Amino acid sequence: MRNPIKLSPLFFLLMIFCYLFFVVTAQNTTEFFEVGVVLDLGTKVGKMGESCISMALSDFYAAHNYTTKLLLHTRDSNKDIVGATAAAVDLLKNVQVKAIIGPETSAEAKFLVDLGTKTQVPIISFSASSPSLSSTRTPYFVRTTLNDSAQVNAISALVRAFRWRQLVPIYEDTDYGKGLIPDLTDALQETNVRVPYRSVIPPDATDDHIAAELYKLMTMQTRVFVVHMFMTTLGVRLFKKAKEIGMVNEGYVWIVTDGMTNMLDTVNSTVIESMQGVVGVKPHVPRSRELETFRARWARKMLIESNPELSVFGLWAYDTVWALARAVNKIGKPKLGSIDKSKGIIDNSTDLASLGVSRVGPKLLDAIKGTRFRGLSGDFDLIHGQLKSPAYQIVNVVGKSWREIGIWRPENGISRDLSAVNEMYSTSKDDLKVVIWPGETTTVPKGWEMPTDGKKLKIGVPVKDGFSEFVKVERDSATNATRVTGFTIDVFNAVLGELPYALPYEFVPFEGPDGASAGTYNDLIYQVYLQKYDAVVGDATITANRSLYVDFSLPYTDSGVSMVVPIKDDNKKSAWVFLKPLSRNLWLMTGVAFILTGFVVWLLEHRINPDFRGPPSQQVGMIFWFSFSTLVFAHKERVIGNLTRFVVIIWVFVVLILTSSYTASLTSMLTVEQLLPTVTDVDELLKNGDFVGYQHGSFVLGLLKKLKFDESKLRVYNSPDEYADALSKGSGNGGVAAIFDEIPYIKVFLAQSCNRYTMVGPTYKTDGFGLAFPKGSPLVSDVSTAVLNVTEGPKMVAIEQAWFGPQSTCADSGTALHSNSLTLESFWGLFLIVGIAAALALLVFLISFLYKNRDVLLNGDDDRSFIQRLIDMVKHFDQRDLSSHTFRREGAGEGGVYEAKNAGVATPRVHPWQSPSSFSHSPVRNLVTDEDEGFTSSELQNSNRDVSVELTISIPVIEAPTPEITTEQSTYAEFK
Repeated sequence: MRNPIKLSPLFFLLMIFCYLFFVVTAQNTTEFFEVGVVLDLGTKVGKMGESCISMALSDFYAAHNYTTKLLLHTRDSNKDIVGATAAAVDLLKNVQVKAIIGPETSAEAKFLVDLGTKTQVPIISFSASSPSLSSTRTPYFVRTTLNDSAQVNAISALVRAFRWRQLVPIYEDTDYGKGLIPDLTDALQETNVRVPYRSVIPPDATDDHIAAELYKLMTMQTRVFVVHMFMTTLGVRLFKKAKEIGMVNEGYVWIVTDGMTNMLDTVNSTVIESMQGVVGVKPHVPRSRELETFRARWARKMLIESNPELSVFGLWAYDTVWALARAVNKIGKPKLGSIDKSKGIIDNSTDLASLGVSRVGPKLLDAIKGTRFRGLSGDFDLIHGQLKSPAYQIVNVVGKSWREIGIWRPENGISRDLSAVNEMYSTSKDDLKVVIWPGETTTVPKGWEMPTDGKKLKIGVPVKDGFSEFVKVERDSATNATRVTGFTIDVFNAVLGELPYALPYEFVPFEGPDGASAGTYNDLIYQVYLQKYDAVVGDATITANRSLYVDFSLPYTDSGVSMVVPIKDDNKKSAWVFLKPLSRNLWLMTGVAFILTGFVVWLLEHRINPDFRGPPSQQVGMIFWFSFSTLVFAHKERVIGNLTRFVVIIWVFVVLILTSSYTASLTSMLTVEQLLPTVTDVDELLKNGDFVGYQHGSFVLGLLKKLKFDESKLRVYNSPDEYADALSKGSGNGGVAAIFDEIPYIKVFLAQSCNRYTMVGPTYKTDGFGLAFPKGSPLVSDVSTAVLNVTEGPKMVAIEQAWFGPQSTCADSGTALHSNSLTLESFWGLFLIVGIAAALALLVFLISFLYKNRDVLLNGDDDRSFIQRLIDMVKHFDQRDLSSHTFRREGAGEGGVYEAKNAGVATPRVHPWQSPSSFSHSPVRNLVTDEDEGFTSSELQNSNRDVSVELTISIPVIEAPTPEITTEQSTYAEFK
């Protein structure tokens, strides 16, 4: 056996030979995939991108032993759109690249994507972020950076968290700068944030131009600015100049987009110093071991090669190369030539027309879009040809760098960090860490200030002759100074006292050269729209028409328009006052119900109750008597049938309610309700053609026209004294029948003369008095909050008492002076119940009657017609129901019973064992007949008519044989 140690050198030599053989073979089989790179190598992003692309290529193939490798061909665009296009044409025509990485800017990419679409060569950019570039319009454009529009919701949430109502965007006049503004404006408008002005700065703007624009912004009220530009020379100069003129101080808010926050690590300390307190958003890059290793390598390379600081653009460039290398490995190297010249135009005079079409382009594009992996910047995942939006960091520039103060995620909103997950979308500032604002303060800027030019707010106030309690303008003849007082002025001053900041202002009366009012209240409000006034304070009512031109604060007075009319006291002077408690329809319905109820009771009792029988006149009288006697519960007739009792119980209940309501209403009219308005509603005024009045300059004029009042019937007045004079005269004597005005004015008028006038009629809804400001004014929100604080506290009560005196019930009593008569609408349910009860009782009675007497109608043994049978049925109904217990009398013990059979003759019924000799064989007269059932015994003795009688005679029992009955006896009696 050989010693293995002696063979080891030969074995190692053999291994080395094999390795060299395979390396040489692999080199001979390696295929290259040409890729172009177009960058601005003179910029920080361009230098960073080139270095990261080179490192990515080396790292990828060190980790993956692929036979098809990327071969990069780099060109410099020299910061020029034409240079970038020329470089791309050179790569496509001479090198025949199958993909191009770049260009750096959105403006350059806008031209290159058209070349990519024409030649079907993917254009892959890791820095062109303008929303104007879209893969839907240019399918061969692939964005491996974030679309700028992805951050607008994060900025909107930040603005909403601090409740700023308007902001001004400042952006560079390039495709990159202008591309974001439409999406940003839309996102802000969804949260009710206005953009009153847009500041556009050209890329080549001088320092003087920038300073002039900033001074212009200082004269405006808005103090919230959103800066969207790259951290190039323009962005750096903007903040240096803002710092120089004092705009990066307390009270200002600066928000920057990711175009600047992504490059904060690459600028020097001077730039950071000019951005103290700035807040911005930047894409969140998750930490990983690979990223930390790469940063360490980059730091060493930066020291050697003087490379710039690493930013997220370098990470995107690195991941782009990895994604492209993975995609190329999927499709492999095409067997045919990479460019199909046959699809190009050969006979041409330009290079663009002869570029041809890439055969591998479509497959490569699909492979790139389908590539997903974990890169240095996070998850590499393309959605519709662009990188999926991640979470955004909210950062604050403090000291020598920046710090994270929160995280924004599309699904959760704002949170302190990634570990905090909100159940609902949050836009609360409480979910952010403490922010250091410009001026090194933690107090949140309100986002709005008075202009720095020292101007005061011009507050327009109305000039009026009457109702000076609300607003009064006086002028000192000696000093010519204007003094404005009144209830509304005190409310305005109280509201300003609730604001967290001072608000300098001056009152400007809305008057003409003669000192009189310059127009109506609508004209006054319109002056705010024309920007002649900054606000309007006074008794200006909030209406829909005025809200088209201004924004109102919340109202601070009662709302509504009503009418005031004279009152009269004539109830007690009327002899027919007892009829007024019930309306005409209710009287008629009550009468009909009385009659119908009496008829139903008679119908149900006629056959079984002697009280409801007799001559026709007596029966008709009984119908009226019984029902109306229940009104005072004076009926003495007892009802026998159960159906009748059911109807009467329901009817008595209804009568009880009617009488109680009538008594209460009449008592109120004769005691408390002594004053009645002369007019009760608007329809009465229109019907009579009366004159009506309104206050000068009020919007009530338009309301009266809508109510169809003839303009010739309208008269205008100014003061409460004129109101009283016009109402006292009346419509026919040069005055008016009613005055229409807002409730606050009516209360003031009635407080002076409430014993003569009252407020009646419907109240037409309005929103009360409010403070008017220009559309979109940030003051509206703060002032509305202050109005609530004033009206909900004791301040408003004190102001009202100071101007209107203690609260009086006189003004509120107007609507209670007149109560309308009781109407049928309030009682129709009761009458419905009575009707249903009566109908059910009649139905049951009718069915029972017809069933018991069906032989009268259905007997076919005779030849009577149906009409004759109905007549017989009616006649039969008029007879007594002998089966009823009311027409049977049982004697005490055992005795004989007489039952009447023939009118005028009492026919005895004799038991067989009774002696016939004990009976009289003569006719019995002057007794009770069917028709005289209800008569007393004394009345019957005076009657000369023959009657049929039922006698019950007690006869001793005689034990004897059955007597014989003679013919004469059989005529008058029959045995029972």
